[in-house]
Amino acid sequence: MLPDEGNPHDNSCFKFSQPLHMPILICGSLAFDTIMVFQDHFKNHILPDKIHKLSVSFYVPEMRREFGGTAGNIAYNLQLLEGEPLIMATVGEDFGTYTQWLNTNKLNTTHIKTIVNSFTAQAFITTDMDDNQITAFHPGAMSESHQNSVNDAQDVTLAIIAPDGRDGMFQHARECFDAGIPFLFDPGQGLPMFDGEELLQFIEMADYLAVNDYESQVIQDKTGLSLDQLAQKVKALIVTLGSEGSQIYTDGQRYDVPCVKADRIVDPTGCGDAYRAGLLYGMAKGWDWLTCGRLGATMGAIKIASRGGQNHNPTRAEIEIVYTQALVNETALAENITAESISTKIMH
Repeated sequence: MLPDEGNPHDNSCFKFSQPLHMPILICGSLAFDTIMVFQDHFKNHILPDKIHKLSVSFYVPEMRREFGGTAGNIAYNLQLLEGEPLIMATVGEDFGTYTQWLNTNKLNTTHIKTIVNSFTAQAFITTDMDDNQITAFHPGAMSESHQNSVNDAQDVTLAIIAPDGRDGMFQHARECFDAGIPFLFDPGQGLPMFDGEELLQFIEMADYLAVNDYESQVIQDKTGLSLDQLAQKVKALIVTLGSEGSQIYTDGQRYDVPCVKADRIVDPTGCGDAYRAGLLYGMAKGWDWLTCGRLGATMGAIKIASRGGQNHNPTRAEIEIVYTQALVNETALAENITAESISTKIMH
């Protein structure tokens, strides 16, 4: 079961009568993801000796449009946990259907600003039968994210600075820092926009840093700092490792959080965002880091069983069941390893 709401170290019960009444500010993108499937292999149509003057067209009979963006995905998952996410983002005049979706799911839209004569950020993704992807991304209104101000949000206790417009990410990080709002820096796909010195500026302001395995290497290369050195600059450094789980560096220690087994693996899109939602929920509640990581892993496992970033719809009770089973499995595995270790020592 999920931890007791009143005791961050108690894994024995979960009180549904106490939802999270702590606004968490989600600064990031809102985007439409148009996903197309090419029922062949790119390699059969891209000639290596002609790559310097590429001109190809792919017939894609299968297409779907999803609601996405880091802010949208994170907020959606926080809402499933009965948290209190506040989305701060800029969108275009074509955002109408997404607004309806957010309203249907009771997500706060107060700090979503429409930019006139702009499109909402959009990703056009073509996937082949080898799961290779060709993506075109139009930032649209996202580039104007600096038109929003953290200072306009009230009673915020925690924030995340996720991939967004470059100027907006800098501004929102500075505003959180100046206002004394602890925030999680999650550079994600925005990493290429910043050099090492700029990344260090973010990290010096941030309380927490979250990256995946690949991004952690990019940050190390750009800043010249090791993971241990980066971890010393924040209260916690979280590195997600996909199917290998995640690692949380804090107070000179490293916690290894195992991956939660999913019922089925359908689509990894948005799994990192789901993990961050679980992490933020636990952080706002003051839970210990291992428990926060477990809830993050649980949310990721639930999401991966559905296509898109916002099509899974478990109740909090169903989330509790997945979390509880994962904790039971983890405890059983640990006990089995301990028993085998003792047996080996006795035999020797």
